[in-house]
Amino acid sequence: MIIESVDLKDYRNYKILNMNFNPQINIIYGDNAQGKTNILEALYVCATSRSHKGSKDREMIRMGSDEAHIKLNVKKNGLPYRIDMHLKKNKSKGIAVNGIPIKRAVELFGILNIVCFSPEDLSIIKNGPAERRRFMDMELSQLDKIYLSNLINYNKVVNQRNKLLKELSFKSSEEKLETLDIWDLQLVKYGTEVMKRRVGFVQELNEIIGGLHEKLSGGTEKLTIEYQPCVEETAFLDTVTKMRERDLRMKSTCFGPHKDDLIFFINGSEVKKYGSQGQQRTGILALKLAELETFYRHNQEYPLLLLDDVMSELDDKRRRYLLRIIQDNHIQTIITGANMELITNEMAQDEVFVIKEGKIIR
Repeated sequence: MIIESVDLKDYRNYKILNMNFNPQINIIYGDNAQGKTNILEALYVCATSRSHKGSKDREMIRMGSDEAHIKLNVKKNGLPYRIDMHLKKNKSKGIAVNGIPIKRAVELFGILNIVCFSPEDLSIIKNGPAERRRFMDMELSQLDKIYLSNLINYNKVVNQRNKLLKELSFKSSEEKLETLDIWDLQLVKYGTEVMKRRVGFVQELNEIIGGLHEKLSGGTEKLTIEYQPCVEETAFLDTVTKMRERDLRMKSTCFGPHKDDLIFFINGSEVKKYGSQGQQRTGILALKLAELETFYRHNQEYPLLLLDDVMSELDDKRRRYLLRIIQDNHIQTIITGANMELITNEMAQDEVFVIKEGKIIR
């Protein structure tokens, strides 16, 4: 799977942009605030329908315009795909694949798989559980459409159940309580499937990440990941039933996979609490490399790798290790940065784009 080209119109700081990509290494070079990351964001939007920075559609539209367009050409298993994104300020985005409109983002997932690595990814370890759930959900949604479907249904149930809990807090009735019973069963049905798949995903990561981290740390440290569900799978329904009074009091669903967490350990110590900045960086690098390998095991091909200004965050040893894996496995990669000497001194780059004020100048 490779991306061949992307066309942008009225996207972020780009009035018009047309780029053709090399199937190996692509370097986007330029000073800060010139639009390097915006290109990576556009690719990510085409893969997942959303920004990796959490931006809303209207925030990605060029100032002074009401709409933005992204057109991406991808080749997957020898077949061409064209993904068209039509972002609108006050309406839902329009998405088409090979000229055919799609109604649900679930139909988009899996055409273009992406692993994105940026300095902000340290938040996966450093921030709260929501960041780690988002990581799990995004990777699993690209890998497994059944998981994505169960997750969408689960989130719908949580929203509907929360709405009913608020209504019950004002006016309770036998009929509404019976409706709550139905939502409880749906919550457990979809939530159990979400938890099962997360357990399997973390097991897969642990099979890979320990060895990677040992190499990155010179054999002195071992990284492991522990999935911590908010509630045990076999006790989910009992917990929801027993804690109903609390949910009614809080007007919210307090238990379920929307409260789960991942914990990272190095040599048995929790990285978030006791790890140094360097250990946290190494842990995230190992995590991203494990993502690449997990995608390969499932699809027999590597995803597109986006490296957004991370080379300056890594020391020489870890940078060389990352570049060697990219080159040895022929992973199509797009690298952004302001100091290209960190890369060009260590590898023969295939394509270099120089960006200035929203334009390619070389």
